[in-house]
Amino acid sequence: MSKGELFVIRDWMLLDATLKHLAALVAFDTRNPPRAIGTDGIFDYLRAQLPGFDFTLADHGAGAVSLYARRGNPKLLFNVHLDTVPDSPAWTRDPHVLAVDADHATGLGACDIKGAAAGLLSAANTTTGDMAMLFTTDEEANDPRCVTAFLAACEAGTLPKPEAVIVAEPTRSKAVLAHRGIQSVLMKFAGHVGHASAKQKPGDSALHQAVRWGNAALDYVESQAAVKFGGLRGLRFNIGRIEGGIKANMIAPAAELRFNMRPLPSMDPDALLATFRGFASEVAPAHFEETFRGPSLPAGPAERTEARRIQAEMLAEELGITVGAAVDFWTEAALFSAAGYPAFVFGPGDIAQAHAADEWVDLAQLQQHAETIQGIVSRGLA
Repeated sequence: MSKGELFVIRDWMLLDATLKHLAALVAFDTRNPPRAIGTDGIFDYLRAQLPGFDFTLADHGAGAVSLYARRGNPKLLFNVHLDTVPDSPAWTRDPHVLAVDADHATGLGACDIKGAAAGLLSAANTTTGDMAMLFTTDEEANDPRCVTAFLAACEAGTLPKPEAVIVAEPTRSKAVLAHRGIQSVLMKFAGHVGHASAKQKPGDSALHQAVRWGNAALDYVESQAAVKFGGLRGLRFNIGRIEGGIKANMIAPAAELRFNMRPLPSMDPDALLATFRGFASEVAPAHFEETFRGPSLPAGPAERTEARRIQAEMLAEELGITVGAAVDFWTEAALFSAAGYPAFVFGPGDIAQAHAADEWVDLAQLQQHAETIQGIVSRGLA
C-alpha cells in the first residue's frame, strides 16, 4: 500500500469519526429557544469523549451552560456553541437524526455549528498535544452569558488566559477576520387617543410618529451606502416590528417599534444610537432602549481595529488557514476581540444553510476543518 493510499484511508477515518460525533451531537435537543439545557446530556457526552482533559463546567442560568476543556498548556482557545435555532415546519425529516449522503450531512445544527464541535472532538482524539476548548449554549439568543463569564474568569485568574481565540461559525473553512456589529433597539411612542375625523396635531398619533421616524431612518441608511470597511459596504438596517393603535378610525395612543442594525467596524455604535434617536423630530420617543449590542470584529476604538485585524491575519497564516472575505453576520469572536484577544472565525459550512430547513453541511468542509484542527494541535501550535 502506497503512502498516498494510507493518506486517503487516514482522512476517511477522521471524517468517519467526525460524522459519528456529529450524529450524537445532533441527537441532543439544544434548541434555543426554549434553551432547556442542563449540565448533563450533551455535556456528559462531551466529557466522555475527551479523556485526558481537565474540565470546568458552569451553569450560568436560563439554560446557558459552558464547558471549558483543557489538555496541557495551550495558547489557543477553540470556541464553539452547541445551541441551535428551533426547527421550522418546513423540515422534511427528523431534525435530530443525522442523514448522510455522498456529499452532505443533514441535521439540526449540522451547519451551525455542531459540525465544528464534532471536528474538534475527532481532532482531540487523534492527537496528544496541548488543546483548549470552550463549549457554550447561549449564542443563538443574543445572551452571551457563557463567553462573558469565561472572560471574567480569565481576568480573575481562575481560568488561564488564551493568547488568541478561534470561534467556530460557518465560514466555508476559511478564516474570517472582520464582520459587522449588531445593535437591537426597542422604541415606544405615545400619542393621544381620539376620533380619526379630527384634525391631528404633530404627535397626536403614536403610529404616525413611528412611520415618520422610519422614513427618516431609511433615508439615513441610504446615505451610508458608500461607506466601506474591509470589503463590507454600508449600514445594514431592518425595522422588524411595528405594532400599536386600536382600529382604523381611532387615533393611536401608543405604538412600539423594534429595529436592528449591523454597523461596520469603523462606525461608532454610540453615535449611531444618538443619530437614530434624533430622527424622532416632532415628538421625542417615550422610550428608546438598546436591548442588545454586539461589537464588530475587530472590536475596539477605530484607531485599533486595523492593528487587531492584522494580528488575526498573521495568526491565520501561521496556522495555515486561508483567509476569507469579511461577512455580514455577527459572531461571538467580537466579544473576545473587545476583551483584547486576537480572534477570528473559522468553521465548516455556509451561512446560507444555517437556520434553514433541512440544514446541511458539506462533507468536504467537515473533513477540511477536522484536518486543520488536527494539524494545528499535532504541530504544537495550539
